[in-house]
Amino acid sequence: IINNYLEDTQGAAMEKMTPSGMHFRDSKRKVDYVLAYHYRKCLSQHPPGLGSPECTRGAASLALVSNGATGKGCVEQADGQRALPEWPGLPGVEVIELNPLDALEEEKRLQREEYERNLVEAGLEIEKDPENKSQGLSFVRIHAPWQVLSREAELLKIKVPTKKMYEITEEGGLLKTLNEIWCKLTEPLQPQVPQQENTKMKNLSYPFSREKIHLYNIKDKDTFFDNATRSRIVREILKRTSTKARNSMGIGTLIASNVYDAAYPLHDGEYEGQNGDMNERKVLYREWARYGVFYKFQPIHLIRKYFGEKIGLYFAWLGLYTEFLIPSSVVGIIVFLYGCITIESDVPSKEMCDQRNAFTMCPLCDKFCDYWNLSSACATARASHLFDNPATVFFSIFMALWATMFLEQWKRLQMRLSYFWDLTGLEEEEEHPRPEYETKLLQKKLKNKNITTENPNGHEKEKLTWSDRMPGYAANFGLILFMIMLTFSAVFGVIVYRITTAAALSFSTNETTRSNVRVTVTATAVIINLVVILILDEIYGAVAKWLTEIEIPKTEKTFEERLILKAFLLKFVNSYAPIFYVAFFKGRFVGRPGRYVYVFEGYRMEECAPGGCLMELCIQLSIIMLGKQLIQNNLFEIGIPKLKKLFRKLKDERTEPKEMDTNQSKDPQQWDLDYTLEPFTGLTPEYMEMIIQFGFVTLFVASFPLAPLFALLNNIIEVRLDAKKFVTELRRPDTVRAKDIGIWYNILSGIGKLSVIINAFVIAVTSDFIPRLMYQYAYSQNGTMHGFINHTLSYFNVSHLKAGTQPQNSLFAQDVLFCRFKDYREPPWSPNQYEFSKQYWAVLSARLAFVILFQNLVMFLSVLVDWLIPDIPKDISQQIKKEKAVLVDFFLKEEHEKLKLIENFITRDRRKHKSGTKSGTKSRRSRAASFSQFNRSPKGSFTSFSSQHTVV
Repeated sequence: IINNYLEDTQGAAMEKMTPSGMHFRDSKRKVDYVLAYHYRKCLSQHPPGLGSPECTRGAASLALVSNGATGKGCVEQADGQRALPEWPGLPGVEVIELNPLDALEEEKRLQREEYERNLVEAGLEIEKDPENKSQGLSFVRIHAPWQVLSREAELLKIKVPTKKMYEITEEGGLLKTLNEIWCKLTEPLQPQVPQQENTKMKNLSYPFSREKIHLYNIKDKDTFFDNATRSRIVREILKRTSTKARNSMGIGTLIASNVYDAAYPLHDGEYEGQNGDMNERKVLYREWARYGVFYKFQPIHLIRKYFGEKIGLYFAWLGLYTEFLIPSSVVGIIVFLYGCITIESDVPSKEMCDQRNAFTMCPLCDKFCDYWNLSSACATARASHLFDNPATVFFSIFMALWATMFLEQWKRLQMRLSYFWDLTGLEEEEEHPRPEYETKLLQKKLKNKNITTENPNGHEKEKLTWSDRMPGYAANFGLILFMIMLTFSAVFGVIVYRITTAAALSFSTNETTRSNVRVTVTATAVIINLVVILILDEIYGAVAKWLTEIEIPKTEKTFEERLILKAFLLKFVNSYAPIFYVAFFKGRFVGRPGRYVYVFEGYRMEECAPGGCLMELCIQLSIIMLGKQLIQNNLFEIGIPKLKKLFRKLKDERTEPKEMDTNQSKDPQQWDLDYTLEPFTGLTPEYMEMIIQFGFVTLFVASFPLAPLFALLNNIIEVRLDAKKFVTELRRPDTVRAKDIGIWYNILSGIGKLSVIINAFVIAVTSDFIPRLMYQYAYSQNGTMHGFINHTLSYFNVSHLKAGTQPQNSLFAQDVLFCRFKDYREPPWSPNQYEFSKQYWAVLSARLAFVILFQNLVMFLSVLVDWLIPDIPKDISQQIKKEKAVLVDFFLKEEHEKLKLIENFITRDRRKHKSGTKSGTKSRRSRAASFSQFNRSPKGSFTSFSSQHTVV
């Protein structure tokens, strides 16, 4: 094993590196992983005038590092040079005095040296840059030789292709014909990426084993394991290699304590430029990570090969979700167009717009608001019909089934990918504890050191208990509750803004201002809501991460799941709280004329528009959804990484002195280029924005049928934006094997079920669908909608208005005796005046009955769809069974041939033994020796075919 430390005299060798910067300086060994760190050469502290020799190893055999407490200075030698005095009793030992900062830097250097020594002992080969500046950035390049790769692949049970290939049976008949037609039609949409020569054949895969190495399809040991697998193997070694100093438990702890700055695998060269060989990164950029190829399918198999299964599954899920948005967008457009076409034939909106129907409405505010005609709200009523029509009920049912079908199709696609990516039967890998967990555990061990020494059972492996985590759990509960209350407070604050602004604008002397109060207040309030949501989203993301950290989860998987749940809960409440208010609470607690509900002793609770709250819900939903997608998902996602990169570049230029580096190559190497990229922080933000969008598409789709269309347009950009970010702006992530998308599937399933209930309530409570249905079939004299507006308006005697609330300077020429308001109440001439009427209770009963009927019908249809569509495609199920049978046959055949060969040689040796010749004796001994090593039973005798067969 060669350990390459580049000395100052070897700087010229840096110039001879390969142009790609992917290999050691010998241009043969591939760089599988890179560690980066900043170094600062420490200078010893001495009395003035005695010089400051560097803290580098000199001629002395040993150097004792001191923090300056000894107070020893330099001593003049006979030749005029200065040297540090020797340590008393230890001749030939130098004492180097360091200030605290230099002592810390020296400690880091020693930790790095010990860690790299341990890596070499683990079998890795490393190469370092010379530290020829007073301070700067340096890299440790790591190469894993074949012995290490084969050992670790066996430990990790990595599946690799064997020599055996078998045919993939395709479905015949009509499905095969349709599939062939579809492939021909979509040929221009397929990305131009390298494909397997024969797609109908598949290599039989089996976990790597050094004992069965002759079974694998090994053409070249350097390329048998691809770059992603090599870096994964090295990462596992880095994780488990520890140092004695500060009890560091792997690379994670060392990065957390700033011993190293970063650890990352290299990208496969540059992604732009015509020169150089075509690498996988360049192929991904040209065929996937550009906006110009938005119409092409994603090269999912190449994405998986380059980035690993976890990221491959994310892009496969995102692609399927985007494809499923196409039919829902088409149906949403049809529903919207239906509303546009039928707007002229809608009787209620015609009656509302008819000037002859003089419906004199009660004032919208006290004292300063006049009576008004319902016909003045004609535009709102007509716009409401675009979204509040019978087609939206059908669309709600369709979207509930759409969500179920999407999840079922994803399960099928996931299973198909698992088969082709050899993830079937994937076992959960034992995860290494997080550095924070190890640190906390170490603190606990040191705290309980005296107890454990006295306790005879103290050697048992310690772990953090619930009592150790109790402060974290308490902080989580309290802060999450506080954050949710903060969200509700923000919503209430916007409500107060709407009420006060509406009242203030009503006092205006300008007629135009007074007539547009509702539009002004609604538009500005929604924009304020959007800004508050965006700000709180960023705060909640940081808070959720901090709350998860103080819980001290043991593994990265547990950390990620807890972080996802907290972030989703906070962001869900933040994004949907204003929409829930408009949908289910606004206008429900207004009161009635003469007995209005007031806040702050003077401001009336806000009411819905004459056309209902559905139109306002549509405006609220569309602006928040589009604003989040445009600002947060696109501008933030593009801008923030660029700003971070610029900030880090400026920071590095400021901290590093401008010294000439004679050993530095003119062209930056791949590890230099990759270091300037942003580190990969996980897929949680990517999934989160799509899950919140999925909620907008499904939860309130009854009020905004165009939501799937806007989601589709966003996702077409989002796929390429994420792709560009992964290929060009992020360091190459560590490959992680995963057979599913984890907890995200459960969240999607939960949103799908919640959407059924919410849409049922939106249709029943927020829209006028049920009141219209009740009027047409229960109260209308001729079975039409004529008279519906008059039926929904109640009478109020204006003389019953409270003193001081009557309109001042009313412009109405005639004296108004009765005004109308939207509610089902008894008229003033009734014995139970202004009480809820029978119609109110009948409509309420119908609303509740509809919710129960709608929910059960849609749930039943969803379960039916789930039952009809199998989770595992039939052809994949057959292929998995076939693969198992082929695997057993293959190994039996190999073992049979091996044993037959051995028995043939034994028989031949026996025949030669009978001949008694000397040459035969020598020959037999040599062959017997070789084959006894080839296959012997534990007792030392040759195994028979029958016994070997039993073992198999």
